Amino acid sequence: MASDASECRPTVKEFLEAHPKVHLHFTPTYSSWLNQVELWFGKIERDVIARSVFTSVSDLKRKLMRYIRQYNKLPRTVKWKYADPSRHISTKSVVTGH
Repeated sequence: MASDASECRPTVKEFLEAHPKVHLHFTPTYSSWLNQVELWFGKIERDVIARSVFTSVSDLKRKLMRYIRQYNKLPRTVKWKYADPSRHISTKSVVTGH
């Protein structure tokens, strides 16, 4: 999803008009797909990599793929919850050292 340039500040709008190949993509706060990726790699590191000895790259690949196939046999939905609105980031809560 590309952002609508009309919703941007004038300097950003000018930049986007001057660089038509640049598209801005926004992810929801506290539910970025990158958080999911980070959680998944952390789980792989804890469950597979930290507890194994690998004799080669192909051995590492084989053990990772075996873990992923086993993990996918019982898929579970991840439900995100964030119930404390006082901890949400706002323009008033952002403090910079400048």
